[in-house]
Amino acid sequence: MKTIGVTGGIGSGKSTVSKILSDMGAAVIDADAIYRSITEKGHEVYREIVNYFGDEILDNNGDLDRKRLAAIVFQDEEELNTLNSITHKHIARIIIEKLNELKNGEKNVVIDAAIPIEHGFLDVADQVWVVLADKENRIKRVMKRNGLTREQVLERMKAQPDDDYYCSIADVIILNDGSFEDLKTEVEENHRRFQLD
Repeated sequence: MKTIGVTGGIGSGKSTVSKILSDMGAAVIDADAIYRSITEKGHEVYREIVNYFGDEILDNNGDLDRKRLAAIVFQDEEELNTLNSITHKHIARIIIEKLNELKNGEKNVVIDAAIPIEHGFLDVADQVWVVLADKENRIKRVMKRNGLTREQVLERMKAQPDDDYYCSIADVIILNDGSFEDLKTEVEENHRRFQLD
């Protein structure tokens, strides 16, 4: 079993790359999905977040209002750092648990994470694949996919590492400004090389 860490900024196409690898037989551990599950009502992380940010981040059912929370943290770096300090350690723990469950299997494993955390990503990936795309392409993709304004997308982009940082941790850089077929070909070629390492 080998582990590929796939990362990249919002709208870069990292989840599409992970999906292509999944279609090629890899098991995918999705950090965003873990985040969503641990912030569900009743989970200890949910309670930590509500204790810090207050009831105003909840909807009428008592669930986390993710848009309201996003509006707070993407406008205030300190608040974002606090949210990350609450969630990242739990995400890392679950990623490692899932890796341990999969380690005796024959499948390669992909860890899909927008933020390349030190523990639970950089320290467990055999290779880090960074997905890059032109800024305007990324903005358009996210506006279309998430129904956000340009300003909201820019806030989210600003809160993530810049391309220079992503490149500094990359073993492989995937460029995603062409067609899906172009991307698929690039992923397949890099996967073939990865298998030979």
